[in-house]
Amino acid sequence: MSILKIIEYGNPILREKSKEVTKISKKIKTLITDMLDTMYHANGVGLAAPQVGENLRIFVIDVSDPSGPINPLVFVNPKIIKKSGAISSYEGCLSFPKAYTTVRRYKNVMVKALDINGRPFIKEAKDGELLARAIQHEFDHLDGRMFIDHCRNRFEANNVLSKYNLPSIQEEFLIDEPELEEEIVTWEKQNPDEAEKLRKEIEELENGKE
Repeated sequence: MSILKIIEYGNPILREKSKEVTKISKKIKTLITDMLDTMYHANGVGLAAPQVGENLRIFVIDVSDPSGPINPLVFVNPKIIKKSGAISSYEGCLSFPKAYTTVRRYKNVMVKALDINGRPFIKEAKDGELLARAIQHEFDHLDGRMFIDHCRNRFEANNVLSKYNLPSIQEEFLIDEPELEEEIVTWEKQNPDEAEKLRKEIEELENGKE
């Protein structure tokens, strides 16, 4: 078991595009195991290789209930092959200690990848569940993207980053997603009670942070 150092936002390595893994060697398997150990140690639900200083197309996820058995998922050379729908997601990141903000995500995704033994598989996540959001979040890291690049309100995001002494948003990396934003806004207008409930839940989560 090895706990790796998690690189924080501001380090240029997080903006580099990662390379595909050509062979799942013993070294790669050790890296994956260490990434899982590091993710669990940090109480995270996902971790990408660039976050531990390795620009390789690998990420790990575990969205299981913390009180139950672990269910680690390993994605090597992942490719998102289908995505649809839109949701507003309240996200943080192990590379952004304590900082959370609201971002746009696809509601449904399908990804194909290799597991730790090099076997191909396809994973589908629907209805905006945590797995769907986590897959998109970690996949972004492999292309030098981060959750703040999808922020719905950059001023709000910058305030949060400033609060936790993190660098401001890099505007050149902001992703324009008018179709996703329009779909989210339409849903919020059509479902005002549910949208208000989500807003209050986010407010409570934010107030619970230091």
